[in-house]
Amino acid sequence: MRTEAAERLAQDTADQLLSTGEAAALLGVSRQHIVDLCEAGTLPYSWVGKHRRIRRRDAELIAAGSHRVTRDQARSLLMAHAIAGRIVTDPDWARALARENLHKMRASAARGGSRVWMREWERLLDGQLIDLLTALTSPSPRARELRQNNPFAGVLSDMERRQVLDAARSAVVR
Repeated sequence: MRTEAAERLAQDTADQLLSTGEAAALLGVSRQHIVDLCEAGTLPYSWVGKHRRIRRRDAELIAAGSHRVTRDQARSLLMAHAIAGRIVTDPDWARALARENLHKMRASAARGGSRVWMREWERLLDGQLIDLLTALTSPSPRARELRQNNPFAGVLSDMERRQVLDAARSAVVR
């Protein structure tokens, strides 16, 4: 049965959302291992109702052992490090600004995946500073997804932002 499910999955598209069981069949591992990868932030996922869904492409990257960073991801990571530096210098101000931005984002967002990440940012903003900084600057797939819904707009000045973007253009991505 596991082989039949894996063969069926092999014919589907990269953007398809898989259940944890389907991802497990594709990778030839247990469902619990997939859940553990999700919880560790190694395998990005979204919630559909009360169930985790994993993009097929993300599961395939795990299977291939690929952790290659794209130029966009490198730029996002460099920007996150610059933002983290500003957060450290004035965490109360940065958190207040992020909460205000989250409120605006929530008002304009429909339903779906972005709301999951907004809730996660809210949890991080209410938690320990080191956890917030770690989530913001981690190269993990979970952190990459979080940065796609970054509430820290306005933390960097326009000049600082341009400097980071210039540095990202000259960075070599391997």
